[in-house]
Amino acid sequence: VQLVQSGGGLVQPGGSLRLSCSLSGRNVATFPMGWFRQPPMKATDIVAAINRNGSTTYYAESVKGRFTISRDNAKNSAYLQMNNLKPEDTAVYYCGLDWSPIADITTAVFEYDYWGQGTQVTVSS
Repeated sequence: VQLVQSGGGLVQPGGSLRLSCSLSGRNVATFPMGWFRQPPMKATDIVAAINRNGSTTYYAESVKGRFTISRDNAKNSAYLQMNNLKPEDTAVYYCGLDWSPIADITTAVFEYDYWGQGTQVTVSS
C-alpha cells in the first residue's frame, strides 16, 4: 500500500489550500482514513478522519468549520480542504490509512498503519 500526497505550500492567513492523498494497492479504497499534522517541535495529532464510505467524519476542535475531509473511492483518493487558515495551522500534514477489517472510522494516531510522505503547510504573512 502506498499513499502519495500532493498540495500544501505557503499561504497567507485567511487563505485556503487543498491536500490530496492518492492510494495504490489492492482493496485500499474502503479503509478508514485520516489526516494528521505535526507542528514544529510538537507531537503528531489528528486533524480529521473519515469512514469507509465517506458518510461519517470527525474533526479536531481546532479545525471544525474550517477544514473538510472527503474521499472518492472510485479514484482511490482522499482530500483535505483547508479554509480560513491560521498561523497555528502551520505543520507537516500527513494522510493515513487504517488497515482494519473491523473499524469504520479511526481517530487514534497509533491505529493507523500506512502513511503518506508528508507535506509542509505554512501559514504566514
